[in-house]
Amino acid sequence: MLPSWLIIAGVTLLVAFGINRLSPKDIAWFNRQRRPRWLTFEWAIPIIWTLIFICGAWSAYIVWEATQRWALMGGYLLLEIAIVAYTPVMCKLRSLTVGSVVGGTGFAIGLILTLVVLPISRWAALLLLPFLLWSPIGTYVTWQMRQINANDV
Repeated sequence: MLPSWLIIAGVTLLVAFGINRLSPKDIAWFNRQRRPRWLTFEWAIPIIWTLIFICGAWSAYIVWEATQRWALMGGYLLLEIAIVAYTPVMCKLRSLTVGSVVGGTGFAIGLILTLVVLPISRWAALLLLPFLLWSPIGTYVTWQMRQINANDV
């Protein structure tokens, strides 16, 4: 039998790479969108998300080892799907407004999951904090892009 940490990591990678299918047209549309002038750290966003996914998977592992409850793993899976859906949904629909809504929805799911996980393990809840701190920033960036690119929302 495979160890639980390996299964959680595998599911995390499958979801992250399985959902995120973008065509060259999708990428071109997103790259055409103007960014806020203060967004000087765009180069770091892939690193930030990598750390968030590692922390999320680690949190899921801690919770699984403590509870062995599939419903909680479903919560982690739902959160990851919401996170990963942001880019393809926004780009396929060519809508920064939709991107903002998906980002906000992901934050709400993450906050609920953190509150559910907190009584089980403070460490698991703490590992979800990077997402809770970054998600509003990413959503705000998208919202600002929506304002800047008003003709292409």
